[in-house]
Amino acid sequence: MSTFAEIYQKIEQYSTIILHRHTSPDPDALGSQAGLARSLKLRFPDKRILCAGENDEGDLAWINRMDPVTKADYQGALVITTDTGNTARISNKLYDQGDFLIKIDHHPDVEPYADMSYVDDQAPAASQIIADFLAAEKMPITAEVAYPLYAGIVGDTGRFMYPETTEHTFSVVAKLASTGINITEIARNISDVTFVQAKLQADVLDYMEVDPSGAAYAILSQAALEKLGVDSNQASCTVSTPGRIKDIIAWNVFVEKPDGTYRVHYRSKGPVINELAAKHDGGGHALASGANAQDLAEVKQIFAELVQVTKEYQEAHE
Repeated sequence: MSTFAEIYQKIEQYSTIILHRHTSPDPDALGSQAGLARSLKLRFPDKRILCAGENDEGDLAWINRMDPVTKADYQGALVITTDTGNTARISNKLYDQGDFLIKIDHHPDVEPYADMSYVDDQAPAASQIIADFLAAEKMPITAEVAYPLYAGIVGDTGRFMYPETTEHTFSVVAKLASTGINITEIARNISDVTFVQAKLQADVLDYMEVDPSGAAYAILSQAALEKLGVDSNQASCTVSTPGRIKDIIAWNVFVEKPDGTYRVHYRSKGPVINELAAKHDGGGHALASGANAQDLAEVKQIFAELVQVTKEYQEAHE
């Protein structure tokens, strides 16, 4: 694994730097990408710094918006991915058209796809790694830089509830908050939902099927989303809803996309689920991951796998 100093030295060598994150982004994907990009622009005003993606920010566009990027921009460019464990999840497939590729991530390194990488799977958020990198290399951390990084850490720690949250995490967010960012506004932006999204959160419980093992799933069809005027990105607000139920310890929320495939959300209170996600063009954390399903047959297979690991978890903890 490369060091922060080595990554910084590589950054110094390029006049164009293009940053990617994962598709269907969460606050950490956008926050780590934006925080690094904004600091680089301040440190290197003569370099071209671009944020690349598929314009799928949805309700999270308040964190960052993508720049127009063409294939020609990658000629001789340095490409950096943040918060993306495997190539299948990189948003904008031009990422491999550059001269050199760096991976900065906090997911298990199941696919070491880059020329240089810094992966810390003990860090609760890629945004925390970026904040550490900026501090170590004495890069600018202004309010503009701190805002998306703070949002990313809040998002991926579940508002500091997840077990990866450490004393160091709090020291990092304290430094970010000291720049004068509006932390109340960030918390509200992450937690607020529209009225129709709130209705969808209620509907997901009606669709929920619970196995005796404690595994559960719900399928949100395009018809259900269209009825409320909600798109598949906005439907991500439902993912944490089943976790409020005491008897559910692991769950899937399947969101049908317009093309008939499914975005798959995995969440868990104990069973490790990121290895399951990796089988289905996805990945993530031990207790929170994402994947894809091509049809209802794969949906059925995914839930059967979740039931199995949940049973094994229950048996091991009896």
